[in-house]
Amino acid sequence: MKQPSKEMWVSAQDLRNDPELLAAANREFPETSIVEDLGKEGTMDRLESSRRDFLKFLGFSLGAATVAASCEIPVKKAIPYVIKPDSIVPGVASYYASAFVDGGDFLPVLVKTREGRPIKIEGNAISPMTGGGTSARAQASVLSLYDTNRLQSAGKVEDGRVTAMSWDELDKEVKASLAKGGSIRLVSRTVISPSAKAAIAAFSAKYPNTNWVQYDPVSCSALLDAQEMSYGVRAVPSYHFDRAEVIVSFDADFLGTWISPVEYARAYSKGRKVTDTKAARMSRHYQVESFMSLTGSNADHRVMVKPSEQGAAIAALYNAVASATGAATISAPALNDKAKKAMTKVAGDLLKAAGKSLVVCGVNNLAEQVLVARINALLGNDGTTVTLDDHSLQRQGSDQDLAGLIKEMKAGSVGTLIVLDGNPAFDNAQSAGFRDAMSKVGTRIACAGTLEETGALSTHVAPTTHLLESWGDAQPKNDQVYLIQPTIAPLFPVRQWEESLLVWAESADLDQTSDQPYYDFVRKNWERTLYPAQSGGKNFTSFWESTLHDGLLMVSGSSTAGSNGASVEAVASGLTKPTGGDEIQFFESINMGAGQFAGNPWLQELADPITRCVWGNYLYVPIGWDGGNDYTFFQGLQDGDRVNLEINGVTQTVTIVHQFGLMPGTFAIAMGYGRQTVGKAGRNIGTNVQDFLTVNQNGYATSFAAAPVVSGKVGRDKEFACVQHHHTMGVTGADPKTGETINVDEKTVATIGEGFQGSLVDRSIIFQGNLADLEQLEEKIHHKREEFQYLNDKTLYPSYDEVYEMGHHWGMHIDLNACIGCSAC
Repeated sequence: MKQPSKEMWVSAQDLRNDPELLAAANREFPETSIVEDLGKEGTMDRLESSRRDFLKFLGFSLGAATVAASCEIPVKKAIPYVIKPDSIVPGVASYYASAFVDGGDFLPVLVKTREGRPIKIEGNAISPMTGGGTSARAQASVLSLYDTNRLQSAGKVEDGRVTAMSWDELDKEVKASLAKGGSIRLVSRTVISPSAKAAIAAFSAKYPNTNWVQYDPVSCSALLDAQEMSYGVRAVPSYHFDRAEVIVSFDADFLGTWISPVEYARAYSKGRKVTDTKAARMSRHYQVESFMSLTGSNADHRVMVKPSEQGAAIAALYNAVASATGAATISAPALNDKAKKAMTKVAGDLLKAAGKSLVVCGVNNLAEQVLVARINALLGNDGTTVTLDDHSLQRQGSDQDLAGLIKEMKAGSVGTLIVLDGNPAFDNAQSAGFRDAMSKVGTRIACAGTLEETGALSTHVAPTTHLLESWGDAQPKNDQVYLIQPTIAPLFPVRQWEESLLVWAESADLDQTSDQPYYDFVRKNWERTLYPAQSGGKNFTSFWESTLHDGLLMVSGSSTAGSNGASVEAVASGLTKPTGGDEIQFFESINMGAGQFAGNPWLQELADPITRCVWGNYLYVPIGWDGGNDYTFFQGLQDGDRVNLEINGVTQTVTIVHQFGLMPGTFAIAMGYGRQTVGKAGRNIGTNVQDFLTVNQNGYATSFAAAPVVSGKVGRDKEFACVQHHHTMGVTGADPKTGETINVDEKTVATIGEGFQGSLVDRSIIFQGNLADLEQLEEKIHHKREEFQYLNDKTLYPSYDEVYEMGHHWGMHIDLNACIGCSAC
């Protein structure tokens, strides 16, 4: 008999109250300790000790991380200071304002150091972008500083191996190649540094036959081109989620990975916090997507469509808004009835919140981005929730420019290729073509911190500093410029790529006799460009030092953008048409990005916030479910089974994970895994699906491919790793023997018996209610809090009551309306 659906559940097994799952929950906190077991035979092979005990024993430190990464730990002898620097007090931490920059990904940070070594990164609270927010990627970057796989000298590359050479030798060979007079091409991910752009300009002035190409691994090229077509400015607008009462997102994971997630999450959370129960208000969030993203998991309403139906859904919404506002409608592709009905409701809510609504889109399709910009304009959102005077510079890449570079290289017309930043031979939809074309270039120089796929195919490598060893600046927004400063001297004889360009250009602005030549260049560039207009009456030294202290300089934003002038009719034919068959969505994961963090074991260990899986990318497969307690697994498979995934005649073997909220007929898998040329921690982890990425008919890198073929089980992944669920908190039900209502954390499943039918009933500590009922529920919540006071009498560490009596306590309060589950904490 079908049981009534649970209100809360976290997995398919939990939905059915699987007895094995309940038994596992009771084994979560075993009584024995790894410390007590020390010295006993087979201690490390036993399963009686918890992960918490293991971390206590090993110590969650850099030492533990390097052991986890199988890194050799260098032995260094400690030498006391003969003359102690004034800025260093043993045992007292120092903090430096800086910025985390990875391509266009940006975060203002404070770096905590002890005795001259960076140990922790947190957000810079004075930043108007993030207000002190941080991310897992930024925090984990401390570990990559100590990566033993970093390139430690300049070198020549043959058959993927590096032969060390001095910087003088490398510079001589590079200059000789540049002097030949052939075409020179620079390629990088988005560069947001004004000083780095000045270095590129100095290089281009020396070598006029230079052309610079920027790309973004997860492309926003269509969004940029649509903004240029609509407003005359090729830039990402500033999206103000805190000002929006209704938010609609088409496949934009703006809380997880899309453009500036920490900034967006901060603003989004402001609109979700309830501060007044008598006049409670929250923003309403619709997410249109094919698989469950972090942003989708936070939405009030999810509208499921296949990847190829995004264009039809956007067109349906546009037509509904256009009809209500007197604008011209367009011919729209067919859309499934359920989604079409949902779009009508969404349009009604948007129109009610006109001027206080926001529509964003993460699809890399020009027509769809033009439509979304037009929807915001029709709703009156321009100038309120969407602004251009403070536009973002975090995405500047062009798919067409990258395609043009590949065409040039294939034709043999490029004499020297210099990759300044990024890994274009792996991390984008055109990587296969880039790899093939590279061989036609005579001199190929990779400026990188580690030997990656692009470096292995190069002729020379110019190793770069880690961010925590670097000077620089960043302008993520039109009105904000941040300074980057080193918190440790370079561990190896490496050099920033900006400095390398200036050396090869023999720039007069670079003093190579200085101890820190690029620092001097950045300082001079600020004195020449930013200081005159922003000095505020200070002399330059005071201006520079105060900005370096704060890490931030606010400047006057400006934009020549006019009103939306794009013709939606002219681009409507470019809308994606539904395929009608199975489809697969490729997405950027929160931890790995486009693969640039694959060598970081902390991020490999970071559980995906939705599936809770670690150490690999897994094929998400749909669960057949009718909304009750019954479900069916795809082809009868279990999580961790291996299947064959075939696309366009190419087959990869992948591990599967079932996912609720996945559109039927749709699969999903993360990019950036399965790398071969990377450090030990990331090598052969997951499946490489980069070559499955495609480019659409208009030249834009697209995130999905049609017609995947998924076979039945071909094996089992013995290393499948997924974080356990915690089901002991307030899971209650009726004992089949006595009829008594019990908590499963108070009786073992063995005692209860197989007849136990648990459910989240009124005694659960999980309690939910509607916003409209909050005032009436306030008193009930107060009583429920008193009812569950017994939980506060429990402790994580039994038998240590005397310690707590001495006043050692800890507490945590999380606003579950504002918390998005991003894993940064």
